[in-house]
Amino acid sequence: MVDTLAPSQRSERMSRVRGKNTKPELYVRRLLHGMGYRYRLHRRDLPGNPDIVFGKRRKAIFVHGCFWHRHPDPGCRLTRTPKSRLEFWEPKFAANVARDARHQAALEAMGWKVLVVWECELVDKEQVKNELRHFLEDNERH
Repeated sequence: MVDTLAPSQRSERMSRVRGKNTKPELYVRRLLHGMGYRYRLHRRDLPGNPDIVFGKRRKAIFVHGCFWHRHPDPGCRLTRTPKSRLEFWEPKFAANVARDARHQAALEAMGWKVLVVWECELVDKEQVKNELRHFLEDNERH
């Protein structure tokens, strides 16, 4: 299958993909703030620059887009693979997954607890709030 967009159009579209302050990340931040939690954003001194950081609790949250970070849940419809240029996409996705695993392992080795919130999970607001509360209040989990 051939890309239906011209290279300049594809480049423009891809340039709109954000790395920070994405809609799912903003949604999780609003939930946390509404629950009374205060946090720091994108701490550059930590591996992977976690999206949301609770320094005193030594807990970090990554809000991952299912497409870019390859949500491993087989039921996730957002983790689709493009039909064209697989020789480009497959190594890119594999590198993203490996990088995420390295960052999470490095944080855990430093004594941090890490939670990954997947974009597709945000459809159930109450479940996400419960998961966040459990992660932040329980010292033994995650």
